[in-house]
Amino acid sequence: MARIAVIGAGMGAMAAAARLAVAGHRVAVYERTDTYGGALRRLERDGFAFDTGPGLLPLPAVYRDLFLKTGKEPLDACVDLVQVDPSSHHVFADGTRVSLPNASRAGVVSALQEALGPAAGQRWGDFLVRAREAWDRTRRPLLEEPLWPNWRVLADREPYPAVPHKKLLRTRTAGTLAEIGAWELRDPRLVSLLGSYALEHGLDPRSTPASAAVLPYMEHAFGTWYVRGGMRELARAVYERCVARRVEFHFGAEVTGVLEKDGRVAGVEFAEGRSPASGGSTAAEADHVVAGVTPAVLDRLTRGSRVRGDGEVPGRAGAASRLTVLLALRGGRPEGTPHRTVVHAEDREAELESLTGSPAGLPAHPTVTVLRPDDPALVPDGAHEAVTLTSVVPPGAGPGLDEHAQRMITAAERAVPGLRDRLIRHEVRTPADIAEATGAEGGAVPVPALAAADGRLLHPSNGTRVPGLFTVGGWSHPGGGLPHAGMSGALVAGLIVEGPEFRGSQ
Repeated sequence: MARIAVIGAGMGAMAAAARLAVAGHRVAVYERTDTYGGALRRLERDGFAFDTGPGLLPLPAVYRDLFLKTGKEPLDACVDLVQVDPSSHHVFADGTRVSLPNASRAGVVSALQEALGPAAGQRWGDFLVRAREAWDRTRRPLLEEPLWPNWRVLADREPYPAVPHKKLLRTRTAGTLAEIGAWELRDPRLVSLLGSYALEHGLDPRSTPASAAVLPYMEHAFGTWYVRGGMRELARAVYERCVARRVEFHFGAEVTGVLEKDGRVAGVEFAEGRSPASGGSTAAEADHVVAGVTPAVLDRLTRGSRVRGDGEVPGRAGAASRLTVLLALRGGRPEGTPHRTVVHAEDREAELESLTGSPAGLPAHPTVTVLRPDDPALVPDGAHEAVTLTSVVPPGAGPGLDEHAQRMITAAERAVPGLRDRLIRHEVRTPADIAEATGAEGGAVPVPALAAADGRLLHPSNGTRVPGLFTVGGWSHPGGGLPHAGMSGALVAGLIVEGPEFRGSQ
């Protein structure tokens, strides 16, 4: 039985902790804040409750597998997991509206044909066939297996089978999402729809590789899910599963260093006065250390020693952050209201420029995602509604956020008629709030791993060059997002239990 210290209580870290405890190891989690869940937080006030992090769950199979492998009770016995249908409702700049059914490629194509015309629906359907091929080529190396030592194969090859585009006697194939939109989809509303899947993660479609076609494919193929009571309930269930497997949790325990001895990890040390140990000890011994932190924090914890091997992917600081506006409304949620509505920006180029640090500042008309859960647990009674708005902003954004929140509310009125007349109050959650909850500089949010693009969207491997030291969570392979974080926990547990020969789930 090995002693394992886990730094952080995010979703990936807890997923690793539960699996390692079931394998017979003694696991202790050290979390600098006073709670678990990382970005999965909840704000409660005057009978209203809001998710302040991710509001929906894609690929629930990742967490179903976690619960299957760590206990008798399945995930669906621990949380009330419901499929969202329609998966999303879209309001385009020209006023066109379309609802996309959940987990149905044929249904999505039919809905787009009805709303945008037969040709547009057919082009999207053909695109999804090509996106599936990209998914089949990258699913295992990017989600289910430890990062390949020869990761350059993933960086140099574009898995999306683009359609040749001929112009001025030249033949080209799409290398970015923007080129897929311009050359293969053509309809500006389809272009906006495709781009929204990248923008959701803070990615610019103009530079995001065509391999990101897997993002809409995953939603259409595997569906979108919600946990009743709010997504914080998923974090609660994973935490309770860890506790049931005798994982020790120490909150308010700030790790300040990873200890090494004889060339391998030996434990962790804590900030003065914040040690969870009795007897005044400022360190805890461990045979393995699992760090659920950003690469920058890992460098500080290891005092700048090289924990990454030569040729290792550098990782990225995060593509963007989020501004979240929580709305308490009088009046109940109308029957048939979509759970999620995406209100597309009127000027996409201006919005994309804002994410690159343009001096023009935040866009006047942002893309806004409106979440309106049908969940009595979130409101004081049926005569009220809790609504959450999110918009992508640059990491560390500070000045102008209050004004941007008002612009978001204005945009959301296209999805919630009479919104301002119903508004009781609103609260704003900024990148600084995300930074406080997750430790990510500027409140940056990690993106899922994607192939091609010279490895820019790959993440550092879970193993390091220091024996016994592993990384977990959105800042390591396979990247950001709830399913990716959960899979990172499975990969780290496999590497510790089975050793470097571990090759992922079969």
